[in-house]
Order: sequence, then C-alpha cells, then structure tokens
Amino acid sequence: MNYVATKNAPQAIGPYAQAVKVNGLVYTSGVLPMTPDGLLVEGTIEEQTDQVFANLKAVLEEAGSSLDQVIKATVFIKDMNQFAALNDVYAKHFGSHTPARSTVEVARLPKDAPVEIEVIALAGE
Repeated sequence: MNYVATKNAPQAIGPYAQAVKVNGLVYTSGVLPMTPDGLLVEGTIEEQTDQVFANLKAVLEEAGSSLDQVIKATVFIKDMNQFAALNDVYAKHFGSHTPARSTVEVARLPKDAPVEIEVIALAGE
C-alpha cells in the first residue's frame, strides 16, 4: 500500500491520506472545494465543483492515474436542488467517460462545504 500526497491539492484536514494506492487501484479521500492552500472556494456550486475536480485531478495525477481511469465516484451534496448544476460540471470533466456513481444528499460536510467527491480509479503502471 502506498500513500499518495501532492501539494497541488489541499492537505488532509484530519488523520487520513489524500489517497491510497493498493492492488492496482487508487482510492481518494473525499475532496472538498478548497484551494491547495486550504481555503474554501466561495461562489456557485459550479465554481466549487470545478475546484473539487481540479483537486481530484492533482491527486490522481500524483498517483499515476487520471479521471479517464475512474471506475466509481461517490458525490456528497448538501442541497439536492443543486444536483442539475453539479451534474453539468461533473459531465464536463468526465466527458464521454461515465464511471459508476452514487450521489447522496447529506446534512453537513467538513468546513460546511456544499459538495464533496471521492473516487476509485485504476492506478497507473
């Protein structure tokens, strides 16, 4: 098992790794809409979701993977009324690649963020 860490995404805000690479897979922790220096992005759900994807891309790249290698995503959203807007950004980042996905509305997320996404991806060779 290898821990994945990059300065191009926010550092963990607790006792966990940005991602773990094991048995040919990368498991990311939940990723919030924070800048690499740890500031929560304010603005629309679209802007916040774009930041989540920038962070996911950085972590996956550090692991030798990419969004094209994602096989499962789990999306946590505070307000399901923002699902359509989030979904548009999600689709933009994945393009024609459509991994399996679950979306769950939650009462609260760390830092009171409106969205958090975690993924499982194939690891790079």
